Amino acid sequence: MTNTVPSQPVPSTISDVERDTGVAKETLRVWERRYDFPQPLRDPHGERVYPIEQVQKLRLVKRLIDLGFRPGKVIQFSTDELQALTGKASGKKPGQPAAPELQSYLDLCKSHQMEALRRKLSQALLMMGLKSFVIELVAPLTTLIGEAWASGQLATFEEHLYTESLTVVMRSAIFAMPQANASNIGTPRILLTTLPQERHGLGLLMAEAMCVAEGAQCISLGVQTPLLDIVEAARAQKVDVIALSFSVAMNPRQALDGLAELRNRLGGSAELWAGGSNAALKRRRQAFVRVFELAELAGAIAEWRTRNAPLSAG
Repeated sequence: MTNTVPSQPVPSTISDVERDTGVAKETLRVWERRYDFPQPLRDPHGERVYPIEQVQKLRLVKRLIDLGFRPGKVIQFSTDELQALTGKASGKKPGQPAAPELQSYLDLCKSHQMEALRRKLSQALLMMGLKSFVIELVAPLTTLIGEAWASGQLATFEEHLYTESLTVVMRSAIFAMPQANASNIGTPRILLTTLPQERHGLGLLMAEAMCVAEGAQCISLGVQTPLLDIVEAARAQKVDVIALSFSVAMNPRQALDGLAELRNRLGGSAELWAGGSNAALKRRRQAFVRVFELAELAGAIAEWRTRNAPLSAG
C-alpha cells in the first residue's frame, strides 16, 4: 500500500500493534499477504503504520483466535460481525448488557469519574474483604473493561484510567495487610513479575493480593522484567516461587519461549507459577510450570506449605 497517512488520529507502528494486540510482526505481514488484511498505510519513511480501525479489528481477531478460531475463518469479517461472533463464542448474546453491578463501574470509566470510581471500589473492598473483592468483583470487571477496550467501546486512555484507579485501591489494601517476613515458618517467599514483553500488570496485582491474603511473603518487581534480572532477583532474595502473569495481549510463542528459558536459567532453584488469560497457558501445559486461576492460589499456597513442612521444621 502507498496511501498517504491521515493527520488524525495518529496511526500505530507495527511494533505498537504487536504490543497492543499480541499478534507478532511476522504474523501481521503474513496476514497482509495471504488475507489482504491488515492494510497498513506508509509513513514518510516507507514504514508500515496502522489506522485505529484496523488495530481494533485486529484485537477482535486475536481474541477469536485465542477462543479457538482460525485466522482465515474470521479475518474477512467486519468489526461488527467479529464483535457478534466474539460474544457468541464467549457465551454472551449480541448486545447483551453487563451485569448491573459491573456496568456501573464501566459507566464511571466512560464518563471519566475517576474519584467516584475509586470511592466505589474502596467501598466494595471494605464490604467484601480482599479475597472476595479480587475474585468476585475485580476479575470479572477487568475482563469486562478489556472486552470494551478490544471492541472500541472504551478508549485506550480510559482503560489506563481504570487500571490506575484500581491499582491505587488495591495497592493500599495490600499494604494494609499484615506482612509476612522471613522468620515466619512455612511461609513461601514469592517473587511476582512479568516477562519483558508483558506490560499489563493488573493480573500480577490481583495475584499479589491473593498471595498476601494467604500469608505469603511477596516481593513484586512490577512488569517487564528482563529474564536475567528475574533470575538474579530470585537468587538474591532466596525465593521459593516465581509467579508470572500473562495477559491475552502477549504473543503466546514469546510466553512459552520465555518460560522455557527461565526454567533453564533457574535450574530448579525456584518453582514457576503462572496465571492469566493467555492462550499459551491453556493450549500446552508445560510440566515445569504450574498454572493457576486466581481462586486456586489459596490452595496452591496451602499445598506448598504441606510439601515443605518437614524442611521448614528441620
